[in-house]
Formats: sequence, structure tokens, C-alpha cells
Amino acid sequence: MRIAHLITRMILGGAQENTLLTCEDLMRIYGDEVLLVTGPPLGPEGSLLDRAQKNSVPLAMVDSLRRSIHPWRDAASYVRLKHILRDFRPDVVHTHSAKGGFLGRMAATAVGVPAVVHTVHGAPFHEYQGRGPRTFFRLCERFAARRCHALISVADAMTERLVAARVAPREMFTTIYSGMEIEPYLTANAVRQAAREQLGYAPRHLVIGKIARLFHLKGHEYVIQAARQVVRETPDARFLFVGDGILKNRLQQQIADAGLTGQFQFAGLVSPERIPELVAAMDVVVHASLREGLARALVQGLIAEKPVVSYDIDGAREVVIPDVTGFLLPPCSVEPIADALARLARDAALRERLGKEGRRRFADQFRHQHSTQRIRQVYEQVLTGQGGVLVTL
Repeated sequence: MRIAHLITRMILGGAQENTLLTCEDLMRIYGDEVLLVTGPPLGPEGSLLDRAQKNSVPLAMVDSLRRSIHPWRDAASYVRLKHILRDFRPDVVHTHSAKGGFLGRMAATAVGVPAVVHTVHGAPFHEYQGRGPRTFFRLCERFAARRCHALISVADAMTERLVAARVAPREMFTTIYSGMEIEPYLTANAVRQAAREQLGYAPRHLVIGKIARLFHLKGHEYVIQAARQVVRETPDARFLFVGDGILKNRLQQQIADAGLTGQFQFAGLVSPERIPELVAAMDVVVHASLREGLARALVQGLIAEKPVVSYDIDGAREVVIPDVTGFLLPPCSVEPIADALARLARDAALRERLGKEGRRRFADQFRHQHSTQRIRQVYEQVLTGQGGVLVTL
């Protein structure tokens, strides 16, 4: 097949890593001709473009493609995307992210691409927006859904959310968990001691880690508030934030105001290849995001045999099973998250039981080769007329 993947920007993030792994698998395993179309990776979140180039994934850059809405740039991006797709002549266009998904589906339909597929990594409309923006983004998604043949959700929760919002009929959706490289997490504990020593942790320290951009709605502030109780009950508790972003200074000030500077460490922006060793250094993974399709950090922690604590949002409940793999808590809550972390901090046997069960349940489900195989089956079904329900306009 000739397959174009289109995403707004290739920053360090779950949707971007999954997209790149899919492109690599399609080329290496199936011999497909792949083109990755993207805008510039602007911002403090880092870039995956070096890895794409290192692994010989063909790239087409659209300089005007940005995450924020800008009518003139968006119009220029749409025209450029049509030119790229006409030249490449793909059998399949597979889009990702809100802006890339909207413009990409419009462009692919306009030039007559036989199969147009979109992955929902996370709904662009949510309850933390004002009514106006939420309605606007929902209508945009509904409009774009009429310009593709199939929708892939990274969690059942994404399908439920979009069907409830009348974005598209249920028969358009297939759930395919976001694939990842799991082997480094299966062997992560082999480097645990070295990783902890490098970070300055002693054997007595109980390390609670959070992997996420330092950005709005990622919930770092709730972890900081909960840390007061955790440190009071377990003085050897330490918190490790992995990631960078625009809220770093604000979060550091909140930590200082709480008198917890000595208990927190910021690892900063790190490459995906280094994440497994940082997870190995942790004893518990916490994820307090308020919106997320299905956080890769939760899965990565479980595969590395770490118990997880998460707010009950979107796809989290599909991997965080209360008292089986971790604890699932009400969004924005502080005391429940503090109680869960404190309980895990004082009970090593509980941490071990939850972590082992997480690995047993989810390691194979999230292998990127398995995800790519299922994605390619969706392409085949659309191209052979066995799937796909593009609405006639």
C-alpha cells in the first residue's frame, strides 16, 4: 500500500510516538510505501523528527500547519496538503490530532483518496472548555467524520464520548490500543538500582513518578497538594516529575510554597528511550490528568510492574482496575489521591501484587506490532469494501 500519515506536529508525546511506530512497522513488516506529513514541532515538548529521519521514514513538512486556529495559515495548510497528497497518490490517508485530522480529512476527500482513516487519541472537546469552544470543536469533529471512512479509538471511552456527542455512528469506530515498544519496560527493573543512584535516591526512598507535559489539565497541582499528606505519613517519599512545559516555573513555586522542594525532582524533557529507566526508578506511577485518551504512562508503569494511581477519566479505567492494578479516583480530588499514594507507600506487598498483575494483563495488548497489524486490517477492510461508511455529501 501507499499510506500517508498526517499529524499536526511530531513533538514528544503519546500520539506522535504511536504514529511514528506505526509508520516504521508498515515499512519494515509490510513493505508499504509510507509518507509522514507534519507541521513543525514548535514548543518546549521536544521533537521526534530526528528519530523519524534516523529510521528513514519519508517526511513532508507543512510549515504553516500549527496547533492553534489561524484562518490564513490553515487555508495555506489545506492547499499544501492537497498538493502533497496529489503528488504522493496514497491508497490510504491516516490522520491524527485535531488540526491535522480536520484539514487532512478535508484534503484527502477533496483529492479522492480511496481510504481515509482517523485515529481519536483524545477528544478535542471536553467539559473543561467553555460552552462555545466545546460546541465549535464538536461540530468540527462531526464535519470531519463525514469525510473519512473509518475511525480508530485508542480506548473504548473515546468511542463512547464521540458517539454520545453524535460525532459519528458507532459502526465507524474500532478500538485499537496505542502501540508501544514494551521490551524496554519488561526489562526495566534490571537498571533500577543504577537509575535510582543516578537520580540521587537512596534505598529507603519511596519514589512516586508522574510522566506528562507540564501543561494545563495534566494535574500536577493535585499531586503537589496530595504530597503534603504523603510526606507527612512517609517522610522518605519522593516525587519525580518527568517532562517539560510552560507551567514549570509555576509548579516549582507551588512546591516551594508547600515546603516540599526537597521532596520533588524535575527530570525535564527526556527522550522516549530514557523513559523506561526512569520508570524503573519509580515505585508508584501517578497520573492526575483531567483529559487523556489513554495515558501511555499508565501502561508503561504497569508493564514495568509498577502500581498506578489515576483519576477516572476517559480510558484510564480500561487499565487501572481498582485494587487489581491500581487505584481509580474522582477527577480533581486531593485527599483520595493522597490516601491511595500513602497506602501504597507503606505497603510493599501491595505494590508488588498490583504491579505484577498489571504486567500480566497488558503487556501483549500494547505491543506496537499488534496494534499496527490491526490498523492495517482496517485499511484493507475499507479498500476492499468490507468496512467504511463515508457519508455522501
